[in-house]
Amino acid sequence: MTARDLVGYGRTPPDPQWPDGARIAVQFVVNYEEGAENCVLNGDERSEAFLSEMVGAASHPDRAMAMESLYEYGSRAGFWRLHRLFTARGLPVTVFGVAKALEMNPEAVAAMREADWEIASHGLRWIDYQYVPEEVERAHVAEAVALHRRLTGERPLGWYQGRTSPNTARLVAEEGGFLYDADSYADDLPYWDTRHGRAQLVVPYSLDVNDMKIVALNGFTEGEQFFRHMRDTFDQLREEGGRMMSVGLHARIAGKPGRARWLARFLDHVIESGEAWVARRIDIARHWMAVHPTQGGAHADQ
Repeated sequence: MTARDLVGYGRTPPDPQWPDGARIAVQFVVNYEEGAENCVLNGDERSEAFLSEMVGAASHPDRAMAMESLYEYGSRAGFWRLHRLFTARGLPVTVFGVAKALEMNPEAVAAMREADWEIASHGLRWIDYQYVPEEVERAHVAEAVALHRRLTGERPLGWYQGRTSPNTARLVAEEGGFLYDADSYADDLPYWDTRHGRAQLVVPYSLDVNDMKIVALNGFTEGEQFFRHMRDTFDQLREEGGRMMSVGLHARIAGKPGRARWLARFLDHVIESGEAWVARRIDIARHWMAVHPTQGGAHADQ
């Protein structure tokens, strides 16, 4: 077995048999990271420089007040705007919740639970784990699960670190309690990963149908572009049939007023199609386990 799978499903992807004959499964993620980013108040050596309105911002060995306030917008205002958009339409959401960020806003956690949103783990901290020692990352995975359980009343069944290390996928598989790992962008369908001694279901995520492209140098410059990309991705996958579409959102990005209007247009486009199964990631994972199980792939808490 090689370290990489460059073949995947090939020319004959499996039929996912989405519920009620839907041609496409659509999954919306709200990333909740605010307060867990790099900040000297969190014991970090430097300030955050990633994924904000200040594209290409420098990282400082002191507090960066503008950066902090840009992140704070997400928890103070943007989250609630997204919450209203989705709950008004009765659409389910998966939250990628950084444990330390969730800890800082109990009211937002309560709103997620009241809406029956899935709260998956987005790790302990919103930092880059590329060079974090394996034993430290392992400890962070365990702490993230424990803190998540304390804050939400149940352990997370989904995992997305985002800023991963070469060890992340193996550590997640070894932890053993996650029904799915989302740290992949490798397919339009879930798949089983058996590289780490046990079968771990992977439910891939997306960085192109993601509002992070709005605050990237190679990204969208205005709302119509982002809406068209979401719409065209949806229409292409719906035409192909039997595919999954992930949409990645951040409260401090898509939660801004103008951007929320583009998102609302797309939500209505999905609803009006009548051909989409809009689901939480945990629902997609459980469906895949039932329709396409693999030996050793089931978990005791399924």
